[in-house]
Amino acid sequence: MLLTSFPAGPLQANCYFVAAGPGSGCAIVDPGMGSIDGVRQVVAEHDLTPRAVLITHGHFDHMWNAQDVAKEYGCPVWIHPADRHLLSDPMAAISGESAAMLRSQLGITDLPDFTEPADVRDAVDGATIDVDGLTFTVDHVPGHTPGTVVYRVDYDGPESVSQIMFSGDFLFAGSIGRTDLTGGSHPQMQVSLRDRVLPLDDDIVVLPGHGGQTSIGRERATNPFLAEVAS
Repeated sequence: MLLTSFPAGPLQANCYFVAAGPGSGCAIVDPGMGSIDGVRQVVAEHDLTPRAVLITHGHFDHMWNAQDVAKEYGCPVWIHPADRHLLSDPMAAISGESAAMLRSQLGITDLPDFTEPADVRDAVDGATIDVDGLTFTVDHVPGHTPGTVVYRVDYDGPESVSQIMFSGDFLFAGSIGRTDLTGGSHPQMQVSLRDRVLPLDDDIVVLPGHGGQTSIGRERATNPFLAEVAS
């Protein structure tokens, strides 16, 4: 399995690439703001053919360049229906005052003309996405946004790891995604953590939308938000 990533844009959102190996089709997870040049570099370096863009949620730092990637490589974009409208209006997820502050901090003067990619598919709970021998399973985990999902794929490598989870802004090392933005809900987040994380195997590696990797076992033992819903 080929697995690589880079942090993109001013918010350093992780953009991931998953493939059976060099020279094969790949999935690109969360090509966010400022990622397009890095996407081209990784694709060329490993001779990859993008087959799918997988979006964990509709915030701009995770989907800003999704349309560009889909158009350039002719691949579909997967996103949960509850966040689909953010593909064409990403600032709808941020309140007016917060959006103005964020645009000022990031130096955004004019927003691009966001439109839906030509091929958008529903990443609904339980869906499976096949990419050249790899099968991704979708888990709907609302709380950060109504349409937040994680993608799990079986791991084929030397380490004692059963699966890789791409958790976006749902689960971080030692923390969880914020729930105070438009569409966020802490009670929903708690249900998602309890019902979708606690039952998982400890050896699953978690690759979050920001920061470094962790594992389900490590988070079960140390994450205070998981401890709260487990009690």
